[in-house]
Order: sequence, then structure tokens, then C-alpha cells
Amino acid sequence: MPSEYVASDQFRGARIQTSDLAGLEVRDCEVSGLKVVDCYGSDVYVGGAFERVVVNDVDVTAYVEAELDRQAPTRVLARDAVSVDDYRAAWDAIEKMWQATFDRARLLPEAKVYEQVDGEWSFVETQRHLLLASDAWLGNAVLEEDAPYHPLGFPYGGMPREDSDKLGLTLDATPTLDEVLAPRSARMATMRRVVDGLTEAELDRVCGRKPAEPYPDQEYVVRRCLKVVLKEEAEHHRYAVRDLTVLEART
Repeated sequence: MPSEYVASDQFRGARIQTSDLAGLEVRDCEVSGLKVVDCYGSDVYVGGAFERVVVNDVDVTAYVEAELDRQAPTRVLARDAVSVDDYRAAWDAIEKMWQATFDRARLLPEAKVYEQVDGEWSFVETQRHLLLASDAWLGNAVLEEDAPYHPLGFPYGGMPREDSDKLGLTLDATPTLDEVLAPRSARMATMRRVVDGLTEAELDRVCGRKPAEPYPDQEYVVRRCLKVVLKEEAEHHRYAVRDLTVLEART
């Protein structure tokens, strides 16, 4: 059985040379300064949030970002939102794209919405994660609700289990798609009401809370919190439709 290293720093600054790394998977890791030099192979996949990526001495950062923007234009609206109208336009687009995608997912056999593609989250898990993202950044930070976290929320991969337990999350739950989409749709409706009532002054308001306890103690402004929701929705939609295409082909 392959070795597994979790929350480890034993490879920080390490040098791995003339070794067989076929099938190696690096997930949810800090990789600033990572170098892969004079290596060879096929089907190499790299995914994540990178400020600069160089392949064979060619800086491909701008090309990759431009291609992603071309494939998923809603991510541009989410990333570049500045004014009240920008936030509303971005949310308009997000609502429309998800509604079409929910309809698409419901056409699959029920088991497929629980199926993972290449180890990524299933469609149901993705919806659970977006539920938690909006609970944290909208319900808790912006609206300061008394009980912002729905138990079906699903955290990012690196959140310690004890932190998710403190939020009341039931990670081992196996809800149906409709059971997840009910609170998810309710939170999306809340976001709709918030962006419809936005003012420039509200965008610049400092929130009284941080999104959740694991987040650092710093100043959180409404515009930043709402932008996180927009970007999470746009990026995870891109992943979801990518995997839906594979699941449809398997059906």
C-alpha cells in the first residue's frame, strides 16, 4: 500500500533525485518554490492556485489564466467585481449557471452524483462544500447569524477534524442530492437578497466576525467576504462541470 503523509513538513526543502515517483499525488500542499527538473513521463497534471508557473523555461501563467477565463467567463465576473453592480452581475451569472447544472446533474443515475472522478469531490460533496463556504463567509462573517453553519457543510480538505466538529459538521453524513440542495438553495437565496440590497458603504463595512475559528484573526471587509463566495461558486462550478462530463460519458 502506498505511503501517505498528512500535515507533514518532512519534505520541506528536500531534494529527490533519480527516484521513481510514478503515480505520486500531492494534494492541498504549500509548494512555493517547487522545482521539477530534468524529469520525464506522460500524463502530468498540475492544478491549484499558482502565482507563477514555468514549464521548460516558458512562463505559462498568463496563457493558463486566459484560457481558464475563456472557458469559464463567470470566473472573470467573480474575480473582477468591484462595484455594487459588478457583484450583482456576477451573482446573476452564478445563479443561472448553477440552475442549468443542477438540472443536468439530476439527469444522471442517482449513484453518479456520489461518484468521484480522479479522487476529486463528488457532485454532492461539491454542493456541501459550497454550502459551508457561504455559511462561513456570508452567514457568519457578513450577517453574524446565531447559527450560521448547516451540519451538511463540507470543509476544505486540510481542515482538522476537530475544527469541523466544533462547527457542528457531520462529515460522515450521506445525504441525497435534494437534501443538500435544500439548504444550499436557501443560502443562495440569502446571497440574492444581500447583493440586491448592497450599497457601496456596505461593501466597505468591516465584519464583526471572521468566517470561522480556524481563520486568522484579521480584518474582514464585506466586499472581501462576498468575493470569496463568488469565486468559490465560479471555480467549483468549473470543476463540477468538468467531472459531470466524465460521469455522463460513463453512464
